[in-house]
Amino acid sequence: MRIAVSFLVQIALGLWLSLAVATAALAHEVRPAVADVEVGADRVVLQIRLAAEPLVAGIDLQGIENTNDSPLSAVNDALRVLPPETLELRLREAWPGLAAQVQLQSDGARLTPDLTGVVVGATGDVALPRDTVLTIEAALPEGTAPVQVGWAAEFGPLVVRQVGDGDDLYADIVEGGTLSAPLPRDGVVEETAWETFVRFIILGFEHIIPKGLDHILFVLGLFFFALKLGPLLWQVTAFTAAHTVTLAMASLGLVTVPASVVEPLIAVSIVYVAIENIRGDGTMSRTRFAVVFAFGLLHGLGFASVLSELDLPASAFVVGLIAFNIGVEIGQLAVIALAALLLALPFGRQPWYRSFIAIPGSLVIAAIGAWWVVERTLL
Repeated sequence: MRIAVSFLVQIALGLWLSLAVATAALAHEVRPAVADVEVGADRVVLQIRLAAEPLVAGIDLQGIENTNDSPLSAVNDALRVLPPETLELRLREAWPGLAAQVQLQSDGARLTPDLTGVVVGATGDVALPRDTVLTIEAALPEGTAPVQVGWAAEFGPLVVRQVGDGDDLYADIVEGGTLSAPLPRDGVVEETAWETFVRFIILGFEHIIPKGLDHILFVLGLFFFALKLGPLLWQVTAFTAAHTVTLAMASLGLVTVPASVVEPLIAVSIVYVAIENIRGDGTMSRTRFAVVFAFGLLHGLGFASVLSELDLPASAFVVGLIAFNIGVEIGQLAVIALAALLLALPFGRQPWYRSFIAIPGSLVIAAIGAWWVVERTLL
């Protein structure tokens, strides 16, 4: 009877916590737009690949990962079913308002962007974003002043990739209304190896905190397995070794797995480790080690999506890859350290820690992961 009551209490706590964090249980439907930027002597040309429907619908993409979370989601869905020529017409009609949010700047002066080309992808699976390619041009003022590129925060993240000759071409992600580094008219962005290293450490860290909720939940699933340091270190070691391998291989193009496959499997991995926490006794086994390693391979493929979008030149690839991985590890360790500070240190010695913290926490993680499995496969 006491066991049954305890189990019901655990479920109640898990459901309560699930409701508290349900708004964070989001899929990764909103993708960064990708801008290839070519700076000439007198003009700058941008080829931007993006999902145009949210921009036409007026959805604020800042801080959301799924357009279904916007009150304008129905408008977005209606635009998805339009044939390409109709969506192009709607986009051109909306362009004057959109143009005001595109930030092109040279020598402190704002440039006027002209929409010179629109190519809308065919209407396919309306449950998924389709690509539209915009060609935007702007005349440059006289002189040699470089150009900075960006757009309004509500348009979401923008990958900026410099187009030109050479191996040191600039690539970065700008968001929150910020601008890219100054892109010169005659050459590449001069950035030291150390500056690149630091920039990609920050990028890797941000891919965990605050952007990587699914990776955070998986790491917390490892944390709730046992209070002993040994099992945690073994799991973190397996996870780190595995995602390092696939991060490198996928970034090099040696392994390519569609996000439509990787993302649901990552959600499955979250559910699995959480359920094992509930069923197990905290004893580290070869099976648990192997499972965590296997799921680490999946998460590495998820991490690689960022570096793949940046399409780093050869000269910056190794530095960027190592630094990004270090940033990811710092982010994961920060999650573990925070969980230890808030939960393990003050409550870990209490006899009710597992019943009222570890198991309910794992139930929350399993519930969110299960929802993601459904959302990423059926919705």
